[in-house]
Amino acid sequence: MANRVRKWVLVCMLMICVAGLSGIGKVNDGVVIYSSLEEFRNEKLREMLREQLPDIDVTIQYISMNKGAAKIKLEKSRTDADILLAFDIQSLELIKDELNDLKIYDTRHYLDGLNPKHNKYRIWERFAGAIIVNKNLLNKMNMPIPASYEDLTNPIYKDLIAMPDPKSSGTGYFFLKHIVNEWGEERAFEYFDKLHSNIKQYTASGSGPIKLLLQNEIAIGMGMIYQAVDEINKGADLQIIYPPEGAPYSLSGIAMIQNRTDRPEVAQVFDFLYRKFTFYDKENYSPERVFKRQCIKVPHYPRHIKYGNMKGLKSAAIKQDLLRKWKY
Repeated sequence: MANRVRKWVLVCMLMICVAGLSGIGKVNDGVVIYSSLEEFRNEKLREMLREQLPDIDVTIQYISMNKGAAKIKLEKSRTDADILLAFDIQSLELIKDELNDLKIYDTRHYLDGLNPKHNKYRIWERFAGAIIVNKNLLNKMNMPIPASYEDLTNPIYKDLIAMPDPKSSGTGYFFLKHIVNEWGEERAFEYFDKLHSNIKQYTASGSGPIKLLLQNEIAIGMGMIYQAVDEINKGADLQIIYPPEGAPYSLSGIAMIQNRTDRPEVAQVFDFLYRKFTFYDKENYSPERVFKRQCIKVPHYPRHIKYGNMKGLKSAAIKQDLLRKWKY
């Protein structure tokens, strides 16, 4: 019996040794990024990571902001994600207790007042919205170009409008928040009741309305300015209509999940995102100013956008309350 026990001990020790040896030469266990960026931006990030950090296995997984926040709220630090990229600030505020402190990452190059004092995330981008129209389609139907939010409730536009769903899209939420701020809650929801009659589709993502415009499936979209400019630069017959109240906008951020600082590969990837890719992204994709010295390479991008009233934008509690009342 004793001999059999000794044999099993030796077998177990051998298995442990083999398992340890199999890990020799492995650079890391991989880094997982949950990203809310569009796929073309994620693909550019993958390309740059392969060039800059070839020894680190990085997985970039697209996830919508709201779904990502809900997942992390449930899983906490047990989540597969190591880094969160381009999550709206309301989502990040909701899960800030699950995020690592980023006070070592300097913010002097940012415009004043953008970053939170609790240091649980850093601002990634500002993205603003407007009414985007397919001019060619409206002309074919002999319809006027809308000039305001109110115009969108005109019955002639029935089934011709798309809006991102505020429950899944940060873009949809900032349109909701902007109109509530401008008109008050009661009038705002009366407006959305009227607008609902003309909506053909509530899209899951902020980029949805632009895609539908390009496919001639709608004539009017409540969408993001930088995406519209990008498509116009490619030759699309789109026009950007800025609401008289100003352009609604939101802010997204970059964060690290708690307890990831003991993994140097996570820090390396985060450093690359924060110190390099963020500037490339602002110059080439999403150029609205968040930095004091910001180079904009996107042709025809508006330099002086009049922003709307976005008071309370950072509040996760306000967002949750408004989304409970959103019924469409």
